[in-house]
Amino acid sequence: MQALANVIIPVFLVIGFGYVARWRNLINDAQVDGVVWFTQTFAIPCLLFVAIARLDLGQNFDWRLLVSFYVGAIASFSLGFAGARVLFKRDWEDCTAIGFAALFSNSVLLGLPLTERAYGADALAANYAIIAVHSPICYAIGITTMELLRNRGGRLRDSARMVLSAMFRNALVIAICLGFAVNLTGLPLPGVLDQALDMMVRAALPAALFSLGGVLYRYRPEGDLRTIGFVVALSLIVHPAITYGLARAFGLGTDALRSAVLTAAMAPGVNAYVFANLYGRARRVAASSVLIGTAGVMVTGWIWLQILP
Repeated sequence: MQALANVIIPVFLVIGFGYVARWRNLINDAQVDGVVWFTQTFAIPCLLFVAIARLDLGQNFDWRLLVSFYVGAIASFSLGFAGARVLFKRDWEDCTAIGFAALFSNSVLLGLPLTERAYGADALAANYAIIAVHSPICYAIGITTMELLRNRGGRLRDSARMVLSAMFRNALVIAICLGFAVNLTGLPLPGVLDQALDMMVRAALPAALFSLGGVLYRYRPEGDLRTIGFVVALSLIVHPAITYGLARAFGLGTDALRSAVLTAAMAPGVNAYVFANLYGRARRVAASSVLIGTAGVMVTGWIWLQILP
């Protein structure tokens, strides 16, 4: 429990700094939006590009690992989407953003450090395999669903064009594609560019978390607590439960099982809000799910650590 607290509390405090800064009017909404724009358009894409470009793609890409994790993720998205519509009477675009929040686990900011603290640095290979395709798969699902719904009644060809256009205008998806291109071609990056990217990477997560705190002040969970609780339950309980059951059924090795389940058991990631903000939909639900889910991991994460072999 102490190790879990040591991982999560610093993250929670950085979000809290942003919240207090906005609450006390040390920064205003326009300044918060500026930091959000910087992180989602520049800093986080640099982080994803560097991570993919430097990843050993030939190591630990076990289909059982990926199927176990992503079937659970897609099930959570589907349940989140359906629940938002049936239980909470949200419109279709809101349903997509809410489903995306249940889909997108915090695989980097929480999943990596928690797995490392629990099982050591040598246990992270399967985490990186999940992370390598995490954003492309999740954004493909979210953007495709959102664009199809926004263009409902239109021609399928037009919908497909809009989906592809939306995906390849997304800085995060572009960064991932470029990272794969560099990785697969073995193209060396100039030293000065490599160092500049590392500087951007170091700014990405703290800035994203701080700006999220400012966003949370604007979108406090007033009137959306049931919806937020539903998303958090899908993220912290349903997704890891499905992943655990499939991984055991497939006979996945112990290290990969641990990585898959712990990553699935993480709270919605910052990208849940990034996606909601891109479309201007369910931003309060997405932002508050990140905050409340992160706090909830201190309890549910400890429980999953007791269950895992």
